[in-house]
Amino acid sequence: MQPFVYDGLPSRVVFGRGTLSQLSEELEHLGCSRALVLATPQQHEQASRVLEQLGKKGAGLYADAVMHTPVEVTEHALQVVKELNVDCTVAIGGGSTIGLGKAIALRTGLPQIAIPTTYAGSEMTPILGETRDGIKATQRTLEVLPETVIYDVDLTLTLPAVMSGTSGINAIAHAVEALYARDCNPVIALMAEEGIAALARSLPVIASDPTHAEARSDALYGAWLCGTCLGSVGMSLHHKLCHTLGGSFNLPHAETHTIVLPHALAYNAPAVPGAMARIRRALGCDDAAAGLFDLGRAVGAPSGLAELGFTEADVERATDIAIQNPYWNPREIEATGIHQLLSNAQAGRRPNADSGEAQ
Repeated sequence: MQPFVYDGLPSRVVFGRGTLSQLSEELEHLGCSRALVLATPQQHEQASRVLEQLGKKGAGLYADAVMHTPVEVTEHALQVVKELNVDCTVAIGGGSTIGLGKAIALRTGLPQIAIPTTYAGSEMTPILGETRDGIKATQRTLEVLPETVIYDVDLTLTLPAVMSGTSGINAIAHAVEALYARDCNPVIALMAEEGIAALARSLPVIASDPTHAEARSDALYGAWLCGTCLGSVGMSLHHKLCHTLGGSFNLPHAETHTIVLPHALAYNAPAVPGAMARIRRALGCDDAAAGLFDLGRAVGAPSGLAELGFTEADVERATDIAIQNPYWNPREIEATGIHQLLSNAQAGRRPNADSGEAQ
């Protein structure tokens, strides 16, 4: 056994069906009584019901969260925080909304309750990615870790099948990179493999039957595990590429993760045989990179970045940005290799035999 360090994250997790009904109790647990409910414009109606549920404990609603947490949106939300004299935030939604809650917490110290309705995993991490002037930068600090996370399986039953698939593979990406993080440890390795397996078996079921409650529960469980992995250890090449593509090209977060992951894994495969073995076992396949690509096809996700509007001409600029200030990675970051990786992802080529090549 190699020496290791494991830091458990100080989050309270409430998991089950119908757990949203415990929101008021969780506010009391934090000693809060004036909550600002956060959401995207698309989830305004759902957030309004949460505000109504809170009664006198609900101070107001801010439903302008957007992808990649631009600082100008955060600054506008902070004005609302001040005007309403809130003492906590309740973020209901995916990574965009939870990211806004984190950005507010970083600047104010306000406690957070996160209620994820996707499988993004952001709710379990002390990581905040913010976009300023077209560049997305990330930081890791416990100041942005939500104090309480309420996982309510019922809230995911209406998540569209394709969105469920891309959100779930986004979560898998967190566990994949955790397995070859330089600060990985036995506890996180176990959680990562279990999280990948739970999502890999549940997402195809959800694709064919979105209201399958048992599969939904399994997927949300897997997302919790994968998010915990991301929150506990470092990120590598895959996340750097996705942050580049999201922040500088405004590509949709989950779809980008889904497309890039097989190619980033194929690039790193020669340097991480142990991690590849665990991923193959979790996926139940002989080739981890190709298996993840095939999982994307099984859930109806886009196969190439071209489908998101990313062109061949964009590959050069994306490569240049991605190799600047790279995250630690088990394989050396080489411009030629990254260019080929992005070219393969742009075209939607299937990775071949854990080798970094594409068919």
